Amino acid sequence: MEKTINIQNKRARFDFEILETYTAGMVLAGSEIKSIRLGKAAIVDSFCEFHNGELFVINSQIEEYSFSRHFNHKAKSERKLLLQRKELKKLERQVDVKGLTLIPLKLYINEKGWAKLDIGLCRGKKDFDKRETLKDRDVKRDLDRIKRTY
Repeated sequence: MEKTINIQNKRARFDFEILETYTAGMVLAGSEIKSIRLGKAAIVDSFCEFHNGELFVINSQIEEYSFSRHFNHKAKSERKLLLQRKELKKLERQVDVKGLTLIPLKLYINEKGWAKLDIGLCRGKKDFDKRETLKDRDVKRDLDRIKRTY
């Protein structure tokens, strides 16, 4: 029985309007992947940034692996993301020109055992958009409640 690892950034869907999503691989150390397999990671306050044409995820929290001794990793550090060169150039252009941002949406382990990060090309929501999202969610919840009673 295999436990699936699915770490989500629920706050991103509330704060940002997601235009496109991409799946990126991550460059990790051995103790980092072991911590992710235990589910000890968080991507809530993280974002992605370009440095010299390469994409990095900043502020992602991967706790130290408890069974590792002195070869452990830092909990918060920049981690390189792996995408095709064509996708990287396209994303860098859109982030620079249009003022969009890249936000991690989901961290998971695929069927081959590799850590993957779903990132979204996002535009920030205004306060009235957030209120509208809350209102729509409440209406949907009320409709579901009414449907269950009948």
